[in-house]
Amino acid sequence: MADLHPTLARVTARIIERSRDSRQRYIDLMAREAQRHPDRTTLACSNLAHGYAAMGDDKAAIGGGKAPNLAIVTAYNDMLSAHQPYGRYPEAMKIYAREVGATAQVAGGVPAMCDGVTQGQDGMDLSLFSRDTIALSTAVALSHEMYDGMALLGICDKIVPGLLIGALRFGHIAGVFVPSGPMPSGIGNKEKQKTRQLYAEGKVGRDELLASESASYHAPGTCTFYGTANSNQMMMEMMGLHMPGAAFVSPNTPLRSALTRAAVHQLARISTRGSDPRPLWRCVDEKAIVNACVGLLATGGSTNHALHLPAIARAAGIVIDWSDFDELSKDVPLIARVYPNGSGDVNHFHAAGGMGYVIRELLSAGLAHEDILTVGGASLADYAQEPVMAEKDLTWQAAPVAPLDPTMLAPVSDPFLPDGGMRLLTGNLGRATIKTSAVDEERWVIEAPCRVFETQEDVARAFKAGELDRDVVVVVRFQGPRANGMPELHKLTPPLGVLQDKGFRVALVTDGRMSGASGKVPAAIHCTPEALPDAAGLAGPLAYLQDGDVVRVDARDGTLSTSADLAARQPAPPPPPATGVGRELFAMMRAGADGAEKGGSAMLAAAGL
Repeated sequence: MADLHPTLARVTARIIERSRDSRQRYIDLMAREAQRHPDRTTLACSNLAHGYAAMGDDKAAIGGGKAPNLAIVTAYNDMLSAHQPYGRYPEAMKIYAREVGATAQVAGGVPAMCDGVTQGQDGMDLSLFSRDTIALSTAVALSHEMYDGMALLGICDKIVPGLLIGALRFGHIAGVFVPSGPMPSGIGNKEKQKTRQLYAEGKVGRDELLASESASYHAPGTCTFYGTANSNQMMMEMMGLHMPGAAFVSPNTPLRSALTRAAVHQLARISTRGSDPRPLWRCVDEKAIVNACVGLLATGGSTNHALHLPAIARAAGIVIDWSDFDELSKDVPLIARVYPNGSGDVNHFHAAGGMGYVIRELLSAGLAHEDILTVGGASLADYAQEPVMAEKDLTWQAAPVAPLDPTMLAPVSDPFLPDGGMRLLTGNLGRATIKTSAVDEERWVIEAPCRVFETQEDVARAFKAGELDRDVVVVVRFQGPRANGMPELHKLTPPLGVLQDKGFRVALVTDGRMSGASGKVPAAIHCTPEALPDAAGLAGPLAYLQDGDVVRVDARDGTLSTSADLAARQPAPPPPPATGVGRELFAMMRAGADGAEKGGSAMLAAAGL
């Protein structure tokens, strides 16, 4: 094991100290939960009978209480391509459980919305708060206290964070994430991006655009670009919450089935009634959270995790902030280039060495904590491997010692970029996140008069009218958690890309999100405090900006500022709350949400976490 890099050691020590009291409260809660309800046989007979009434031949094993009973919490639906394969998982998992003397039950389902379907639509306003809803649904599923371990079936954007947040409140039992893998590669990403820009310019029609999109998103499995869904899978590997190497194996293959079977067998083994109990609270500690941050930076992952990782950490009593990301980013090199940060997708990344190579490189440089408790091995070193089928048996082999495709992966000693490309911006416009790994360095500093908008649609209209054909900082405000649920703003990407390609110096500033699919245009996102006034009536700085104010986005110096005298102004009035598509039902979540740097969660804020 290599000596820890001093930055990793320093940041980890700071997080441990900052979290000392809250982490101890969480550990104490887990101890009480384990003692309060040690197993399902303490349930009253009527309760227990209800719990296994429909379980047929498994009744005796569940009622006897000696065999592990595993909860399956599933995010299956067949609208979401990544989750469509989960439809048949429970039946197979019950068989796999019986093979090792255990039983399994579908404890419950959680909602799973597709940001790809709702992107740019009204339903996207529900997206961030679907994470809290998923966490609450996970808690409802597990609240029956029938289980010794939990298999968590989820992949995409808010779903993995929501499942993990909910599961951590039941962290006295074991938990394993069971992925289903990415769809096969479709048309090239550059070709897809080109068609989108041509459509934005009015040079191709809807038929051509739909044909291009359908050739990209075309089969069961996760979308293959390196956005939030695939960043989730990377993080589960870095935290040791998958079976090693499970993240990017395609659905409906013998290897994928073998990995699912191994996950169930291992969950039975590490469950409360297994031979090697590993409660989830012990697996998700400060070192595991830091590993997830490092993996995000080293691979150029989704900026959405600047929201999700603080929320996940809070559920385990751990406090992290954007300063931790920023400090780590300065010393964690970029060693993966996956679209939109490179030309190849996650299938090409996996074929080039994938997560096994990334983890081996980071461990060899002291840039990851090896000594974490994982669900599938003795330490994180067991994740520097890749799964293979030998005849009909699953086994693991060492990851490649050198990248099999040097355009996709690089060694720590000769990285693509010397830093992780996710930076903190601070200044008189607040605190924000910027992802530089896909942005040309000549565009890391943009200073120009701003144009202020309150919706994506207003930006699109101005673009079509030619009003943005100049150097400009586009400001889109009232897009934070409390204003409208903090939707992703990807409808902005094609027009801003067109303006940049015309030679203009362009940047985006917003209190909304852009996620891991954000690309070549510099974007200061997640601005906090958000523009909407808080409970004390104080509006965030973006509410005071006016058209023509000069705004500077400086990723080199880490600043976000304006030369305008904001203190001499009154804030712009916020738009009325939107209704329709169920948005009015989420009013309580908007009203109670905390800031983006804490994760933008109403549920965690109300719980005092």
